[in-house]
Amino acid sequence: MAARLGARGRAGAGAGAARAAWRPAAAAVAAAAAAEPRAPAARLDDGAARELLAGVGAFILDCDGVVWRGDSVLPGVPETLAALRAAGKQLVFVTNNSTKSRAGYLGKFKSLGLDVKAEEIYSSSFAAAAYLQANKFPTDGSKKVYVVGEVGIGEELELAGIPYMGGPDDAGKTIDLSPGLRLDQDPDVGAVIVGFDRNINYHKIQYATLCIRENPGCEFIATNTDAVTHLTDAQEWAGNGSMVGAIKGSTQREPTVVGKPSSFMLDDVAQRFGLDKSEICMIGDRLDTDILFGQNGGLKTLLVLTGVTTEERLQSPENEIQPDLYAGGLKDLLPAATQ
Repeated sequence: MAARLGARGRAGAGAGAARAAWRPAAAAVAAAAAAEPRAPAARLDDGAARELLAGVGAFILDCDGVVWRGDSVLPGVPETLAALRAAGKQLVFVTNNSTKSRAGYLGKFKSLGLDVKAEEIYSSSFAAAAYLQANKFPTDGSKKVYVVGEVGIGEELELAGIPYMGGPDDAGKTIDLSPGLRLDQDPDVGAVIVGFDRNINYHKIQYATLCIRENPGCEFIATNTDAVTHLTDAQEWAGNGSMVGAIKGSTQREPTVVGKPSSFMLDDVAQRFGLDKSEICMIGDRLDTDILFGQNGGLKTLLVLTGVTTEERLQSPENEIQPDLYAGGLKDLLPAATQ
């Protein structure tokens, strides 16, 4: 399998981001549970919405479950985004789904009739490439990345000038477990990135496992560990947590998670977009990624009930993660934004 080498992209994250500690999602959830209990979230009303808008200058928005569900734009979203822009708010769209690059997501936004600029998009596929850039991963061909994932990760690695292998090229590979069979891995693989992969197979699991276990210093990077995802608007589907879990199980290693709720992603977003964290509100549909992402970074948080989390789950005594506010959907901000 030939490694690929693309044009060099934009500069990596700053030195501060490079020195940060990126905890796995499970550790972040555990830390939240051990912290002081937060007051139950209040439901967004007109007064709370006006106060929120007056206190923040930027919104970081999750995509699936907030802006769209599957391939359908959620009700009132185009009007709400337009109203927030008219009110002078900066918008950044952040997604843990690594199947597309930023360019790929721009195409999805436009196909759904949403007016979003390329520079406003930050995907976990881009976060993985940015993490490697921040940590000075070689671009001279001396090291390469093995990808378990789809085209988005490879496209972002190409823009960063980082050689890679695997990904869609290994989609159809099978292993015939004949006596004495041995699968040899490339010793130059210095990092394995695991993203959501609808074509994951035993070859990919074994190859990634060998690289992580046998190549000295090989990093294990997960774009995210979401349990479920919305591939269609009909039901929830197994998310990247299942792919990452397979590699964790075979390597007995915890990955570096670069997507939400990792501190790397927030630090890099704030640095690239020139945002002051005290003036940002995170809007998402997941407690253990979106809301925890915001809380870990000191952001205001708004949970919407148009995605994974139900009101029953939010208000359950077993739930340790409470947003500042919650709403039926992004459209609940529209009245205050147009006043």
